Amino acid sequence: MQAGGIGRNRSSRDSVGMLKVMTHKPIAILIAAGFVYLGADAARAAMPVPLSGAISGVVFDSSGVPQMGASVILFNKQDRQFLKVLTDERGAFQFLSLVPDLYSVKVTMASFVPAIRKGILVQPGMRSVLNVSMNTLFSSIQFSYPPLESGSVMSDEWKWVLRSATPTRPVLRFTPDVLARDTKKKDRGAVFSETRGVVKVSAGDGQAAVGTGSEADLGTAFALATSVFGNNMLEVSGNLGYGSQTGVPSAAFRTTYSRGTGPDAPAFSVTMRQLFIPGRLASSIAGADASVPMLRSVSASYDDRAEISDGLTVQYGFTMNSVSFFDRLNYASPYARMIYSMGDAGEIEVAYTMGDARPDLAGRLSEDAGPQQDLSTLGLFPRISMRDGRMRIQRGDNLELGYSRKVGSRTYQLSAYRESIYDAALSIMNSSGMYSGNDLLPDLFTGAATFNAGDFHSTGYTASVTQEMGDHISATLIYGSMGGLSARAGELVTNNPDELRAMIHSGRKQAATAQLTAVSPRTGTHMIASYQWSADRNWVLPGHIYSIQSVRPLPGLNIMVRQPIPGLGILPWRMEATADLRNLLAQGYLPLGVVGGQQVLLIETPRTFRGGLSFIF
Repeated sequence: MQAGGIGRNRSSRDSVGMLKVMTHKPIAILIAAGFVYLGADAARAAMPVPLSGAISGVVFDSSGVPQMGASVILFNKQDRQFLKVLTDERGAFQFLSLVPDLYSVKVTMASFVPAIRKGILVQPGMRSVLNVSMNTLFSSIQFSYPPLESGSVMSDEWKWVLRSATPTRPVLRFTPDVLARDTKKKDRGAVFSETRGVVKVSAGDGQAAVGTGSEADLGTAFALATSVFGNNMLEVSGNLGYGSQTGVPSAAFRTTYSRGTGPDAPAFSVTMRQLFIPGRLASSIAGADASVPMLRSVSASYDDRAEISDGLTVQYGFTMNSVSFFDRLNYASPYARMIYSMGDAGEIEVAYTMGDARPDLAGRLSEDAGPQQDLSTLGLFPRISMRDGRMRIQRGDNLELGYSRKVGSRTYQLSAYRESIYDAALSIMNSSGMYSGNDLLPDLFTGAATFNAGDFHSTGYTASVTQEMGDHISATLIYGSMGGLSARAGELVTNNPDELRAMIHSGRKQAATAQLTAVSPRTGTHMIASYQWSADRNWVLPGHIYSIQSVRPLPGLNIMVRQPIPGLGILPWRMEATADLRNLLAQGYLPLGVVGGQQVLLIETPRTFRGGLSFIF
């Protein structure tokens, strides 16, 4: 009877439960649908982003002890909080499936000064490793870009660990197979480790600035970087070029040694460049009976950076150059750059460069592309011209002051400069052969020639505003009043080079530039398109060619595309295609008359079509 009673009671409760479920059936269906939707959304969130990257790192104190429970916040390019994690017992953290872009990381922990790192570049298929050193007076973050192992940031064996203590600790997840290797101290017995490199076939990207040098339009470039005993970096890079129009082969090699693995480490480099001039081109330069030696250039550089305080950064260095062509010329190219960060009030920058142009300084403080960083200027030969029968090299003296501030999704920049150009080398097209001045030197890579226009000085300013339209598109408007070289209309009566120099004069150029930058989150395509408009187009040398500002307008219509190519998992490299189209509308071609109805063209920026394929490993 008792057992039967229990059975009847249970049956009654089941009946009542089923009656309640049937009564609230619509509610149950909605709840079930909600769980299905949330599950699908979570599955989509767990799927890796195609061609994505990652950021991982380790947090230590000043004595090298890993710090557990440190708060690591990830910000996107608009300085909005994106993700937040806590470090595990090894002091490790990680952010996965990040769209290729620029990010910032802030690490905070009780009793330590917060550490902040801006401009961390995340590249497709790459893992950015951060080394965070927490201190009571000064905390710092150093980073590098080692390649992924087996094409992924970590294995799929995620482990969730629940730690219990008097104050309940949050759930942390970590991957011991990958992060354990990163958190252990580097094996000093290994001579070489963390080797990575890149190979570019054809031309690759063009030079960072126009009017500062000459380079071959075909060739192959490579760079290989490795860590020496875990604390130093050794990089070897080379560029084997070929001028498609002149048939001139060239070679450039550079060896760089850094006392450290981060961008803050001092670096010493030696660069050697050599260019062979074929007989037919040599005879046009020095005559049939004269021999023209090879163009050789050797330079030794030292670069360093110092954190004076939390908001003050100083970057400095110098290059000793020796160029041999008809004569031998030795000169120095020092530079110094100071950036003072005022937090939300913006940044103030003061920079001084002398000698060779330094367009590579524009992004060196904000991002580090590893072994790809120096390839854009490695094959760049100095601008050489002739005057009074002697070799001259174009050099500059540039002082500029800049201010930038980010307000929400907009970034404002303002810069002013004073620039001096010595032995300015202009491009001149003399297809008719009617003008053959003594100071004309055939361009070593193109069908044009170079003409020494002398020295000139200029001042100017530029103002720009960049609007972020979402996470992947930004638009920039630039207005500038800059100095440059122009030429008045007239005819060349004689072959005297002083007559042509008298027609060229310095003046001011006002121009407005629109630039659009877009990144596709699915394919990883990076595109930059710009167009510069100016009321007066009679300019043969663009203003402020020695600028080191990150926002630098280019003359005419320009399109640059960088496209990652999905590769096979079995290959140890990833591929990337590039296209660089400069001055598509051929603007800035200034015609000058020659007696007899012929013309010569002074060219501001030659129209170029370049492209290449990179193998990055």
